[in-house]
Amino acid sequence: MNDEPIKVRKGGHVLEVTLDRPKANAIDLATSRIMGDVFTEFRDDPELRVAIVTGAGEKFFCPGWDLKAAADGDAVDGDYGKGGFGGLQELRGLNKPVIAAVNGICCGGGLELALSADIILAAGHATFALPEIRSGTVADAASIKLPKRIPYHIAMEMLFTGRWLDAEEAARWGLINHIYPADDLMNEARKLAELLASGPPLVYAAIKEVVREAEDMKFQDALNRITGSQFETVETLYRSDDQKEGARAFAEKRDPVWKGR
Repeated sequence: MNDEPIKVRKGGHVLEVTLDRPKANAIDLATSRIMGDVFTEFRDDPELRVAIVTGAGEKFFCPGWDLKAAADGDAVDGDYGKGGFGGLQELRGLNKPVIAAVNGICCGGGLELALSADIILAAGHATFALPEIRSGTVADAASIKLPKRIPYHIAMEMLFTGRWLDAEEAARWGLINHIYPADDLMNEARKLAELLASGPPLVYAAIKEVVREAEDMKFQDALNRITGSQFETVETLYRSDDQKEGARAFAEKRDPVWKGR
């Protein structure tokens, strides 16, 4: 329906999720619960391999929490639904690539949403900030994630001051992957999504589980878990038809046909 806050488009193995809540694409509790359902369905659907999340319009990707809804009674500690705020940052077992296509202002919880993706593409006019400090609140997920993604001192400056980064500075610090003209952003996101969708889904799943679980582990401990058959996705990969197909395709000098099983 046209008045739904989340627009979903499926094309082949790719799911596009567009946050569409004029004027700013802010997220209230109801919208967060819908997003949780959408991303849970994406996680559990074997036909879907890659997701793109973006915002409607040209000005806002997402400013995060809907303060107007909060003023009308939405509790900040209310029920955000599956996956927590925005449906992504706490969604367990999401072992598929997610691309954020940032088409404008990306701040607060909106930046936390983007940080929950695996790859971040941005329009040239996109801007990034964590302004929670100015309203006396904590950017909780960003306080955990951001100092691990970009240099510590830059992350702390953003958290302490709420200052804005333009797209060029965000790319310089490694916060985003690529910058594109606004008119080209979604086309580039779709091209990347199709490239990923043509790849081996079981390998992606193994990569995501290993990276996620190893984040706070010592190198040798993480490696021991792999060699000790303690990562379910890695074991699934090594016992799969896709693993055999990869070897056959290499020997036969052809492109592999991945089935995800």
